[in-house]
Amino acid sequence: MSGIVNDSMNKGLIMDSEDRIERTVDIYITAEAVRDMKHKKDTEDTTTTQTPQHTGSEGVKNRSSRAAVVCLVLLCVLLLTAVIVLCVHIHTNNTNYTQERQQILTKITNLTEEREQLLTNNMNLTKEKDQLLTKNINLTEERDLLKSEKSELQNLFAGGWKCNQSSLYFISSEKKNWTESRRHCTDRGADLIIINNTEEQDFVKSMSGGDLVWIGLTDRDVEGTWKWVDGSNGTSGFWGPQQPNKPPTQEEDCGLNHSPGWADFPCGDTYKWICEKSILK
Repeated sequence: MSGIVNDSMNKGLIMDSEDRIERTVDIYITAEAVRDMKHKKDTEDTTTTQTPQHTGSEGVKNRSSRAAVVCLVLLCVLLLTAVIVLCVHIHTNNTNYTQERQQILTKITNLTEEREQLLTNNMNLTKEKDQLLTKNINLTEERDLLKSEKSELQNLFAGGWKCNQSSLYFISSEKKNWTESRRHCTDRGADLIIINNTEEQDFVKSMSGGDLVWIGLTDRDVEGTWKWVDGSNGTSGFWGPQQPNKPPTQEEDCGLNHSPGWADFPCGDTYKWICEKSILK
């Protein structure tokens, strides 16, 4: 029974609550409708009563518009200035880059020319080095030749050769005929002496001590035409008195030197001889 009563009470409370909620909603909706109508009326009254002040509001709007235009113009000016500055900056940088590029190209050209000059100098130095090496080889050969000649001269001096002007002379201690005497000289790179001037004639006299010595003079090829062993003419010179002569009983085709001068003698006779060789080769 108490359960039924409680259920009835709960149902009554629920229904009472629902009625209250519905009434509250109706009141709220009614209030909202009244407020909307009042707001609409107030708006119409405000519009009617404030019509004379509308011109002032339009002026404010116009001033705001002009301010906006001025701001827009200033913004455009600033933007244009920025564009101009940027263009000037780009142009300046471009000019600088062009100048730097030209400077770099000039440096590259100069470096290329210097490189070519260095290569040319290197080639010239290489040629000079080769020339110096060739000269060094030649000088070495000349030095060796001079050493050899010095050694040869020392041996010649030790063997009895004497030096006068640019020639070396050797007088024998033994006697041979003209042909053998000449062979002795040629075997040693020399020949029988050729007398070219008074100084050399005096030297031969001093060297021989006035003895009879074979010299390189003969007319074997053509009788009466005296020639030196090198083929030069020996007809004129330092002949002794009545020399050369031609005895009827024998041939005298070879030349001797003695105190009076040159004389013709038979080539088969045996006498000392004098060899001559040039120092200059």
